[in-house]
Amino acid sequence: MPVRLATTLCGIPLRNPVLAASGTFAYGLEFEKLVDLNALGGFVVKGLSREPIEGNPAPRLYEAQAGMINSVGLQNIGVRAFVRDKLPALAKLETAIFANIFGHEAEDYVEVVRVLEDHAGLAGYELNVSCPNTSRGGIYFSSDPALLGAVVAAVKRVARRPVMVKLSPNVSAIEPLARAAEASGADALSLVNTFLALAIDATTRKPRIGAGFGGLSGPAIKPIALRLVYQAARAVKIPVVGLGGIASGEDAAEFLIAGATAVQVGTATFWDPRAPLRIAEELDAFLKREGIGQVSELVGTLKL
Repeated sequence: MPVRLATTLCGIPLRNPVLAASGTFAYGLEFEKLVDLNALGGFVVKGLSREPIEGNPAPRLYEAQAGMINSVGLQNIGVRAFVRDKLPALAKLETAIFANIFGHEAEDYVEVVRVLEDHAGLAGYELNVSCPNTSRGGIYFSSDPALLGAVVAAVKRVARRPVMVKLSPNVSAIEPLARAAEASGADALSLVNTFLALAIDATTRKPRIGAGFGGLSGPAIKPIALRLVYQAARAVKIPVVGLGGIASGEDAAEFLIAGATAVQVGTATFWDPRAPLRIAEELDAFLKREGIGQVSELVGTLKL
């Protein structure tokens, strides 16, 4: 990758600012015959929990207009199987690898991080806070600044690696959540996660997703994601990683202009597993065309 694409995130060197997003790139290893993993800016493995989770009933995916609805249900092999069966091979890669982690209580997040801290091969963590807190009656971490701050602080007490917090767009205002994460020690933010959505089969009068509701991603959400990234980046001093409908190099440039330091590509990889590499190449072509010497020069340059 050209030098002009090189950047850093929380002090972590990245070949380029385009990462593959969690939940769309499995554990990374599944794509190594299709994609040069070391050419990626980095990738985030699918969410890890304390114990294995089977996930939601099928169907789990539905192609919506200009996007996709998914309800995989955070299916994963559990953190202990991950460090035994996946991490040794991942540790041999040269690219930045982040572990996405989730739970239903703060202690769940802490335990996953404790296990991961004992093993090499990861650059940092991404906390998926779009889960209900079972000990607080199902209140979502992502919608309550106090709960969000508590889980971030708990993880920071045990994590030696950088902690990125993935915020949900299903809130009335993003700034209080962004500030709460920063105040509690978050090293970076990533946003947005999917929008809660419903698709209906008019003939059967049933949802098109087995679990009923699902998460909408893809180009349909990009304009809203850009607005939220812009608002979050203005609210905090820590880096912001933007995602939501990125399918081209120019899409990536827009998120950087809105204030993101790096971006993640998710839904596009379902159509093209090489999408993160293609988007990085297109971003480089955009920089060259615009006469921009370094990708960091784009960050936060929106004229509003």
